[in-house]
Amino acid sequence: MVRRNDQRRAALVDAAIEVLAREGARGLTFRAVDAEAAVPVGTASNYFANRDDLLTQAGARVYERLQPDAATLARHETADRSRDTYTELMRELVGRVASFRTGYLALLELRLEATRRPELRKVLTARVRADVDANVAFHEASGLLGDATAVKLLILALNWLIVEQLTLPDVFTEAERDQLVAAAVERIVAADQVTPEPGRPD
Repeated sequence: MVRRNDQRRAALVDAAIEVLAREGARGLTFRAVDAEAAVPVGTASNYFANRDDLLTQAGARVYERLQPDAATLARHETADRSRDTYTELMRELVGRVASFRTGYLALLELRLEATRRPELRKVLTARVRADVDANVAFHEASGLLGDATAVKLLILALNWLIVEQLTLPDVFTEAERDQLVAAAVERIVAADQVTPEPGRPD
């Protein structure tokens, strides 16, 4: 029977993320998760139906931990709607995601594993699509420059910049990274792509 202690489950999933990032999907076993979480052997197998369940929950947990905190959201809501603000928001996003190094590397491992596991691919596809839609919806409600296509292009461009930083960190310096984020916003978000603020006419 699968257990319901949410705190213990979260600790095990966090341990799974660390194992994924360090050992890859092939190294993700219940025993490895137990060792990483420093719990008795057999604990993880009591919390997850099977390895696919563990993989899926690890992916969901990464997205949960990547969400901005309340203070960040409040700062975004009160900032002006200029291109400079947009650039700073994107720099903050890249920095926040890159700072959770093991989480992002675990996601890359999950994506590779999804090419071999149709059920995992289905779950990840739905989760990533939901994340894209949530980003577009947030953007449209914020009144920031740019349309939905610009948001999607920035997601694609900045995701690869993060991959580069986490896997080959010496390719670009931190200064170059900041310059590239600014250039991406400038070139992808046209000045006339203005999203009307809620309640304001076009």
